[in-house]
Amino acid sequence: MQKQIFADFDTQGIFVYQAFKPSIAEDAVRLSTFGKGFNLERMTWIKPSFCWMLYRSGYATKHRQERILKIKLSHEGFQTILSQAIPTIFDPDIFTSEFEWKRALDNSEVRYQWDPERDLYLRKLEVRSLQLGIRGSMVHNYVNTWILGIEDVTQLAHAVKATVDQKQKQMPQVPQELLYEVNPAIAKTLGISTQDPRLFPKVGDLNA
Repeated sequence: MQKQIFADFDTQGIFVYQAFKPSIAEDAVRLSTFGKGFNLERMTWIKPSFCWMLYRSGYATKHRQERILKIKLSHEGFQTILSQAIPTIFDPDIFTSEFEWKRALDNSEVRYQWDPERDLYLRKLEVRSLQLGIRGSMVHNYVNTWILGIEDVTQLAHAVKATVDQKQKQMPQVPQELLYEVNPAIAKTLGISTQDPRLFPKVGDLNA
């Protein structure tokens, strides 16, 4: 499966997704960052893929994942997170030994994994979706500096589920996720596929 970052983004930042219980989500939307109930001392996972968030949360129906937040993260913050990311499993193309990888993982505040991407029906696709786990100072910077805004997209998740359940053909309009290009150093760190980006379809095209 190809490894590339697909995301919804603009000139200011990139959008990532997280799911929480209602009280955390409501406070986050009110503050435009995280507040009451969000634990700064725990690792938290962010995902650029809306469809993967639908899959992980069961269309925002699972316990303590009843609200999906669309979080706008500055490019600077996102790039900083990517530059320090270590894979959750040993990759011989990135590390010369398991000892080297384990030491890097233990010392890093960012870890990542590639999971099979999903479409709006939660079917697996032949591309990988990036997840990023952050902790320590990265979480503090995420909450206090890098978040530019937060939107609750739970109703959209429920609308997609209703369309799927009712077997309707016309899906609600969902975020268009395009290839998010990174510099060669970050691409090597993440084990990103090196094929010509023009050969990769838009994720939105895969959701039909």
